[in-house]
Amino acid sequence: MVCHPATTQVLAFERADTPGSWQLPQGGLRSGEAPIDGALRELFEETGIDSAQVELRVEHPSWLAYEWPPDVRVRKGTPIERLGQTQRWFIFGAVHPGVAPTPDGTEFVDWKWVEPRWLIDHVVEWRRGPYELVLGSL
Repeated sequence: MVCHPATTQVLAFERADTPGSWQLPQGGLRSGEAPIDGALRELFEETGIDSAQVELRVEHPSWLAYEWPPDVRVRKGTPIERLGQTQRWFIFGAVHPGVAPTPDGTEFVDWKWVEPRWLIDHVVEWRRGPYELVLGSL
């Protein structure tokens, strides 16, 4: 998650595959990759924001998980083996208020600064638990 340096807002991204659905950048770890390195890599791949544009504020102290609903499990092609995702959350601060992401067009198509509560309300319901836990504490 990237927080605005002068307000309480966070960067939200609209999903390419689900117009009107907003979320934060996320992704999987590569073999042997440290979670912080994976977070920075995914942030850059999906938004164009590199490590020079953000500074780490805090790492959430535990892993957070959510389960996919059955229709998502089927779409992922692994209805039994993969039930959802477990994530490590990192809260970054933008080093400058003019940070302007360039969504990758594959995962995300748009972005905007939003209040944390707005993002909680606009993320798909099955991801909402971890979002409420982390964003609700901002």
